Amino acid sequence: MAEQIKVIVFALGNEEYGIDVDKVRTIERMMPITRVPKTYSFIKGVINLRGVVIPVIDLRGRFNLEETTYTDQTRIIIVAVGDMEVGFIVDAANDVVDLDRDNIDSPPEVVGGVKAKYLDGVAKVGEDRLLIMLNLAEVLNRGEVAHLEQLED
Repeated sequence: MAEQIKVIVFALGNEEYGIDVDKVRTIERMMPITRVPKTYSFIKGVINLRGVVIPVIDLRGRFNLEETTYTDQTRIIIVAVGDMEVGFIVDAANDVVDLDRDNIDSPPEVVGGVKAKYLDGVAKVGEDRLLIMLNLAEVLNRGEVAHLEQLED
């Protein structure tokens, strides 16, 4: 029997993405973000979440997708990347699904405008639903992680 994983499903535009639930700390509603000067444009700033300063990244900006206005559905997904926590701004996060690892195929070169290096694969959910699985290690490369660690200090 194939190994099952639980995945948090979130949306960017019309595409659905997935992150392994083990990497997700919490999902928060949009909150005030403090801008930090001299950072990458997709780094929106930092938030203070229960006394912990967490850098926040807009995934639309990271993936070079058109930015949109934040809505009541906009969420910040707090994930663990290495030994630090980072917030990802997404259009909506409202589902958890169980996947068989066997149903995750290797990614094509580009999916929905997102380069393959950011992807772990594409998962088939049911008959007509595809989830783009994120590779968190690539969404933030080493230099960017070092940059974010400085923001936390």
